[in-house]
Amino acid sequence: MESSAGESSVQAQALINWELAASTAARLAPAGPSLRSGEIGSAVENLRLMADLSVPHVHDITGLEAARDLRDSSVLVVDRASWAKANTQSFAVMLKPAMEKMMESRRGAMSPGAASVSGAVTGSQLGAVLAFLSSKVLGQYDPFSALAEDSTAPAAGRLLLVAPNIVAVERELNVTPEDFRLWVCLHEQTHRVQFAAAPWLRHHMLTEIDNLSGHLLGNVDSLMERASAAAKSLRDRSASGATPRRGAILELLQDPEEKASLSHLTAVMSLLEGHANVVMDAVDASIVPSVKTIRQRFNARGKDRGVIEKFIRSLLGLDAKMRQYTDGAKFVRAVVDVAGMEGFNRVWESADNLPTEPEIHDAKLWLERMGL
Repeated sequence: MESSAGESSVQAQALINWELAASTAARLAPAGPSLRSGEIGSAVENLRLMADLSVPHVHDITGLEAARDLRDSSVLVVDRASWAKANTQSFAVMLKPAMEKMMESRRGAMSPGAASVSGAVTGSQLGAVLAFLSSKVLGQYDPFSALAEDSTAPAAGRLLLVAPNIVAVERELNVTPEDFRLWVCLHEQTHRVQFAAAPWLRHHMLTEIDNLSGHLLGNVDSLMERASAAAKSLRDRSASGATPRRGAILELLQDPEEKASLSHLTAVMSLLEGHANVVMDAVDASIVPSVKTIRQRFNARGKDRGVIEKFIRSLLGLDAKMRQYTDGAKFVRAVVDVAGMEGFNRVWESADNLPTEPEIHDAKLWLERMGL
């Protein structure tokens, strides 16, 4: 039995060739901005400094004591290929339980050879998607990397700062590099602090992802085709932004538990992104001298802000529903206006205190449920 289970696990992981996904992304990722070797080293060192300097500000704004001790996670300044590889490791962690269940249910129906072929197809498709996204993401907190096989990441995960993308955007906006880097780090370090303040959140999200992903992985090839189409829709600058309903993952969900998991994950993602944006927008010129200019130019640019979330919305067919930055930020501000930051921080105490999707859209419901 143990041998059979182990074989299923190996075959399940073969359904998506993660190494091929990473190598494909590295090969297809567009070149970053032109930098001399000295400039590269200087930018990396400065980003690390800005990441460190941002943490006390996150503590002051959020009041979360977790910001005082982040030793169980780390900050990595990476290039586009490394960002993509890191995400294949996280995806492997998130999808492993669902893929193992799928292989178990299909025992005997799919040979190792067929699984390998399927894995090559989906791996190359995922790599193409990651290659596109790798040129758009400024930073990302990855709480799942420590759970990957043979992982060297710290217990709580790692914060990835994508140096070529940050440099490219600061040049495009013609803003002060040090100010822009600190401003970006304030947002990304807030995510790191969120998971430090709620150490239960990582496994809670994995459970919800597992509840949701089993049905979605019923046809991995189809899923990756939709992922490729979602990336293409983001790449098309002339697109209206609307995603055709046909093929959206939402339409695949029939089970009430799966729909509930999607709704819950939508609310959690809205909360995390909205909270980080509130922190970013709370800084003034005493912290980031040119913040007003940065905010105006970045918001005017706007097209790639939250590209991961836009990609997920496009993939899920939820563009009109998952307005995570605006809805999440409105929720946070509404709660803080009534209960203060201390009252809002009750959200990190347990999964029961996380807002539901209706509560994200109407903060009064959450405040009433919390007795605030």
